[in-house]
Amino acid sequence: MIAHHVSSEPPPRGPLDHLISTLCTRLPEERLIRDPLRRLAYGTDASFYRLVPSLVVRPENEQELVSVIEACREEGWPMTFRAAGTSLSGQAVTDGVLIQLHQGWRHATVLDDGARIRLGPGVIGARANELLAPYGRKIGPDPASISSCMIGGIAANNASGMCCGTAQNSYHTLDSLRVVLLDGSILDTADPDSVTAFRQNHAPLVEGLERISANVRTDVDLARRIKHKYRLKNTTGYALNSLIDFRDGVDILSHLMIGSEGTLGCLTSLTYRTVPEPPCKAAALMLFPDLSSACRAAMVLRGTSVVAVELMDRAALRAVDHAPGMPENLRGLPPGATALLVDVRGESDAAVKHASEEVQQVLEGITTLEPIAFTTNPDTYALYWKVRKGLFPAVGAVREVGTTVVIEDVAFPIECLEQGVAALTEAFHRHGYQDVILFGHALEGNLHFVFPQGFEKPGEKERYAALMKDVAQLVAVEFGGSLKAEHGTGRNMAPFVELEWGAEAYALMWQIKALFDPCHLLNPEVMLSRNPNLHLENLKPLPAADEIVDHCIECGFCEVVCPSRDLTLTPRQRIALVRERARLEELQAAGDQALSDAEQDWLAAYEDHSGYDLDTTCAADGMCSTRCPVDINTGELVLRMRQERLQGRAMLARRIGHHFSGATRFARTGLRLQWIGRQLLGHRAMSAISQGMNRLSGGQLPQWIPALPKAAPIKLLGRVGDRGRPDKVVYFPSCATRVLGSDGGSRAVMDVTLKLLDKAGYDVIIPAMPGHLCCGMAFNSKGMANEAIHKARELNRELLIASQNGRYPVLFDTSPCSLQAEDHLDARLKVQEPVAFAHDHLLPRLELAPLNERVAVHVTCSSHRKGLAGRFIALAQACARDVVVPDDIACCGFAGDKGLRVPELNASALQTLAQAVEGCAFGVSNSRTCEMGLTQHSGIAYYSILDLLDRASLPAKA
Repeated sequence: MIAHHVSSEPPPRGPLDHLISTLCTRLPEERLIRDPLRRLAYGTDASFYRLVPSLVVRPENEQELVSVIEACREEGWPMTFRAAGTSLSGQAVTDGVLIQLHQGWRHATVLDDGARIRLGPGVIGARANELLAPYGRKIGPDPASISSCMIGGIAANNASGMCCGTAQNSYHTLDSLRVVLLDGSILDTADPDSVTAFRQNHAPLVEGLERISANVRTDVDLARRIKHKYRLKNTTGYALNSLIDFRDGVDILSHLMIGSEGTLGCLTSLTYRTVPEPPCKAAALMLFPDLSSACRAAMVLRGTSVVAVELMDRAALRAVDHAPGMPENLRGLPPGATALLVDVRGESDAAVKHASEEVQQVLEGITTLEPIAFTTNPDTYALYWKVRKGLFPAVGAVREVGTTVVIEDVAFPIECLEQGVAALTEAFHRHGYQDVILFGHALEGNLHFVFPQGFEKPGEKERYAALMKDVAQLVAVEFGGSLKAEHGTGRNMAPFVELEWGAEAYALMWQIKALFDPCHLLNPEVMLSRNPNLHLENLKPLPAADEIVDHCIECGFCEVVCPSRDLTLTPRQRIALVRERARLEELQAAGDQALSDAEQDWLAAYEDHSGYDLDTTCAADGMCSTRCPVDINTGELVLRMRQERLQGRAMLARRIGHHFSGATRFARTGLRLQWIGRQLLGHRAMSAISQGMNRLSGGQLPQWIPALPKAAPIKLLGRVGDRGRPDKVVYFPSCATRVLGSDGGSRAVMDVTLKLLDKAGYDVIIPAMPGHLCCGMAFNSKGMANEAIHKARELNRELLIASQNGRYPVLFDTSPCSLQAEDHLDARLKVQEPVAFAHDHLLPRLELAPLNERVAVHVTCSSHRKGLAGRFIALAQACARDVVVPDDIACCGFAGDKGLRVPELNASALQTLAQAVEGCAFGVSNSRTCEMGLTQHSGIAYYSILDLLDRASLPAKA
C-alpha cells in the first residue's frame, strides 16, 4: 500500500556559524560567501521569486561537493544546487545554502566521434554544440536559453526547446550520469563497479524503486494515465514514466534524476547520446489572419518532415517587430494576426527544397496573409531564430516599470490545441488580463503565456491566484494537458501537481522523495509542497532603479560574455544590487515603516563595500548588450555611477586633457624606464615591486606585467608625405598605439599600418596635432564624461579638416576607439574600423601568400558589437592556413588599463585561453591593450590583425 503522506518538514536548522566553521575545514574560506551583497546577487535567478540564501558555497570538485552536502545534512540545512540560474519557475532560489556549480564543473569530452558527449553541469549548452559541430552532431535539448543555460539545469529541468520535441530531450537521450546523493554517496551509471557497489550499499533505495515500478505496471489505470501524460511534453512532478519504461532500479533512478530539479541529488556529470545536426537549413515566417488558422496549420504540419513550428501571436510580434532586420510588414498586421516560424533541415540543399515544397503543399487550403517564402540566407535565418529565442525577455521588457513578468508553460494534446488556446484566452480576459502574450512550440501543443504582473496594489495577488487556479483546472483537468511542459515544476506549479496527476500518482512522488531525501533537505518546496499558497510567496520586487536597466527581467542571457562572471558579479547581479538599493532607499524615504536592522545593515554594506564588485571589476565593455534581447548595456550604468562618484576630479581630467600630448610623452617615458628596469631587476623583482605599489595605492598605480612593450616610435608620423596618389586615407593612430610600441617580437602598430597602407597604394594623411588628440574613450571609461566630450570635439574638428569634411575615409588602428568615434563624431566622417577597412578595402588591393601557421584570433568587444566577427575571422583565414577562435572567451577583461590596475579581471576572463590556443604560433586582435593581456595569459604573443595581413601580403600588381 502506498503511503499517502510523507512528512515534508525538514529538521531544525543548526546554527549557521557552526555550519560555516565546519565548511571552513573542508573548503577555502573565499568560496564560502557570507556577505549580504553577494548573497543577494548570487541568489538571483530568472524567475519572479526571490529568496536570499543564508550562505553561498562554491565547491570546485566532487570531493568538495560531498563535503558540503554531508555538512549541510548533519546541521539540518536545506540546500539548493545552482548552475546558470536561467530557470523561470523558482527552482534555483533558497533561503538555505545555495551550492553553485560553475568553475571546476565545465569539463567536456566528445566520445565515439561525436556519437556521445560527457559534460559537467557547468557547461553551457551552446558550448556542447560547438564541440560537437565538427562531427555534424548536437545535444538533443535546445531550449531558447541554450546560449546561457548550463547542462546541470537543462537536465535537472528536462528542458527541451524548439526542435527537441519529446524524443530528443535529456530523458530520452541520456546515456549515463554521475550523481551525488544526500548521504554523500556517488553513483556512476557508466561504471559497472560503481553500479554493483551501489546496489549492495543502497539496496533499500534500489529495491524500493523496483517495488514502486512493479506496483505501477500492475495498476492499469495509473499506467495508462502515465503513458498519456508523457505523449505530451511534461515536466510536472517527477518523471513517473521511468517507472514504466524501466524495471531495473538503477535505470529508474538515473531517469528519475532527469527533471528532478535537484530535489533527489546533484548531477555532477552527464553523458548524452547526441543527435544529427543537418548542415542545410531553411525557415519561413508564415503569417496567418488569426490564432485558429495558425493552430490548424500546426496540426497539419505535424505530419510532415518539419523540424520546428514556433507560434507567435500578434502581441508577441508587436514586442519584437521593431528589432533590426525584422520585416516592415510586421508592424501593419491586423489585430489577430499570428505567425508560425517553420524550420526545415536536410543533408543537402535538394532535401531542404523538397521539405519546403512539402510544407507549402500541405498548407494550400489554409489562408495566409502573405505567400509562404522560405529563406536559406544565413543572416535572415539566424535573425528569425534570434527573435524567437529572445521573445520572453523582449516581452518582459515592455512591461510597466515596477511590475514583474510571469511566464507559464503548458501543453495541450495537439488535437485540442485550437480549442485549448481559445479557452485559455477567454480565461485571461475573464480575469482582466488583456495584455497576455502567447508563443511556443505549436508542433507539440506547447504554449508559453507571458504577462506583466504587479503584486503591490491591493487585490492583485488575489487576482493572480484566481487566474492560476482556473488555468490549472482548464489545462490539467478539462483538457488533460500538462501544466509544465518544459520549464520544470518549480514554485509556481508545485501547489498544482496533485491536481494534474491525481492523489495516487502524487503520493507516488512523495514516496520517491522519501526514498532519496527523508529529511526534505534537497531543494525543499520545489516540485512537491504542502503549501497551497507557495506560488504567492517570496515574490521578487523589480523596482525602478535607473532607466538604463529598468527593462531588465534578470534572464541571465548576458552572463556568459561578462569577463567578471567568475571573479565578482555579472550584469544581472549588478542590476539586482542596484535595484535592492533603490527599493530600500524608497522605503526609507517614504517613512511608512522603519527599515529592519538587516535592511539597514544591507544599505550600509552597499555604501561601504560594493565599489569593487559593482564598479572596479566591471569592464564596461558593452558585451552584455550583444546578448541582451533588449540591448541593455549595464556598462553604461556603471559608467554613470563612476561619473557621479568622480565629479570632484573634473579639474584633474581637464588638466590632463589640456596637456594630453605631455601625458602620452610621460607614459612613453615610463615604458622606457620599465624596459630598463626589467633588464636590470628581472621579471620576478619587477612583478613583486609593482604588485606592492599597486596594492598600496589601492589599485591606482598600474601593475607591471611582462607583456608591457617598449615605447612607441611616435616620430614615424612625421615622415608621412603626399605622393600624389589618387586614393587617400586619413590615419588616426589611437593614444594606445602612440604610447605602446613593439614587444620585441613585433613591430609597432603605427609602423605596420603605414607600411600596409603604402603597400595597398594609399596616400596617408595625418591630422594636425596627432599627439594631443584623443577620441575620448580614455576619459569616458573612467567616468570623466565631460572631458571625454571635449576631447571628441577636438578630434572631430581636426578630422574634418584632414578629411576635407568627409571626402576621405578616416582609419582608426584600434577597434574600441573607432566605436567611440562613431558614437560621438560628425556623421560626415567615414570612420573606418581596422578589421572592416582591411577586409573591405585592403584585401582586394593585395596579393596574398597565406602563412603556413596556426594563428589564434581574438575578436574584441567593439568588433562584436559592430557585427564584425565574421569579417574578422574571414580576414584571418585569408592570411593563415589554420585559424583558431576560442569559443568560450568573449571579452578579455583588459578594458583599457584595467589589465594593469585590476589585473585579476584580465586573468579571470582569460583563464581558459592558454589551453584553447595551445599549438598556435601567435595570435591577432585589433586593440593594442587587449593584445597585451592576451599575450600575458596565453603563452603566445598577440599582434595586430594588420600585422598578420602585412606578413601575408605582397604589393598589388599594377
